[in-house]
Amino acid sequence: MLLLATSGSKRVRLMQAARAHLRLPPAQVMEWRDWLAQPARLEDALRQPSRLKIEPPGDDPAAHLLLLQAGCRLLDRPLLSAPAHGELLAMDAWFAGFSNAMQGLARQLAAMPQIRVFNAPAEICLMTDKLACQHHLAAHGIAIPTLLGPVHSYDHLQSLLHEHDLDRVYLKPRYGSSASGVVAYRRNKAGRQQATTSAALQQGDGAARLFNVKRMARYETQHDIAALVDALAAQQLYAEAWLNKPRCGDSHYDLRVVTVAGQPAHRVARIGDQMMTNLHLDNLRGEAAGLLSAADMTALEAAATQAARAFPNSHVTGYDLVVRHGQGHVLEANAFGDLLPGLLWQGADTYAAQLTHV
Repeated sequence: MLLLATSGSKRVRLMQAARAHLRLPPAQVMEWRDWLAQPARLEDALRQPSRLKIEPPGDDPAAHLLLLQAGCRLLDRPLLSAPAHGELLAMDAWFAGFSNAMQGLARQLAAMPQIRVFNAPAEICLMTDKLACQHHLAAHGIAIPTLLGPVHSYDHLQSLLHEHDLDRVYLKPRYGSSASGVVAYRRNKAGRQQATTSAALQQGDGAARLFNVKRMARYETQHDIAALVDALAAQQLYAEAWLNKPRCGDSHYDLRVVTVAGQPAHRVARIGDQMMTNLHLDNLRGEAAGLLSAADMTALEAAATQAARAFPNSHVTGYDLVVRHGQGHVLEANAFGDLLPGLLWQGADTYAAQLTHV
């Protein structure tokens, strides 16, 4: 087995531990930065292994910069230097570089039909384009939050809210991940508005800069909210209608479900009192079975199974869902959604399960 990954990352450590537990030899690792610099090295590395798993390149700042600068060239933009730690910078250019890299990888794999790929590059790319992914899920009959479409600026957001007669929406970077840059926006009839986000806004003499932070930031002035939305819109942003999450005491929750070989396996409730319930934001894990009724558990299984069918060439995928009143809505599909250390399903963690159910 070969991993296209970052050596020493948590994902690689967990995969190697799962392989050791199953008495399998360690997987080989090809660094993203090495493959990007010399793509032909992949073909040499795959002469022996028969399986390839693509892990995200985000653990390696050098690989991130290579993809970002490749995207700048493709979009005919000036080359950017490395973003500061946590900075949300030109996510659309990064995706252009990433998409181009995935297309190149798909061409390489087409010439090696004997290689079994855990998640096909084309489907990884589709899931990384969050807006395209939601349209794809909807086209397969899967319930999602109502999409308002791209947001080009703060003023455009206001016109979209008026057009759809809404006062609450979620704004999401088209190419973001792990709640990076997601904004929960609310306004009322009196003209007050509020934007809660994991993106910290820094305004100086130059353009506004955004930084991903673990502590939620809250903005309440039109000046700050407009600067925030405009800075995100410049990197491509979209809006979807607010979907209320079920309550758990004083908190609320959504669910992450991992499907393996097309079937729902690991599932966990993500419980928090903030707008975003992602676990890396110090929210709590909860037992899904203890929170869901029988009808809701059936809806969870059905929604995850149906979503997995929309990605037939992806062996292991994560889905974020809101399940209420016997219906599940898919908030997001994640090609790299298996990083849930210690979460077991039928006695196996997510890495052991994907190795066992091949």
